Amino acid sequence: MTQASKGPLETILVVEDDLGILTMVKLVLEEAGYEVLPAGSARDARLIAEGFPRAIHLLLSDVMMPDVSGPELAESLKEYRGEMRVMLMSGFADGAMLVLNHGWHFIQKPFLVSALLVRVNDVLHSNVREQGTDHFDTRQ
Repeated sequence: MTQASKGPLETILVVEDDLGILTMVKLVLEEAGYEVLPAGSARDARLIAEGFPRAIHLLLSDVMMPDVSGPELAESLKEYRGEMRVMLMSGFADGAMLVLNHGWHFIQKPFLVSALLVRVNDVLHSNVREQGTDHFDTRQ
């Protein structure tokens, strides 16, 4: 049985204000069998999360956005989607430090497609929902 006949693996809400990156990440994740909910802003992400009728397994969000930061968005969405895992991404050198205190997962941009898929899979299928704040894995 192929992945297409089984349906998507998990649902991922991708939030990125750069349309090129959003489109690329969406295509990569869909090719890998995930259902992707793309959002170009935190506002759009909130509307999607509030209205989506099924589980959202992962929030993959940019750290720095014009309207709200990725960590702020994650905190607000986790209030009513507590089971959703969080992975943040940033092109800024200090982006990893911005999410360290939350214990959420992180990937540095730019990233290889293979690295993104490995990290997403690791985050979704790890026994631990968040990284402990006593260690920090910034594998790419």
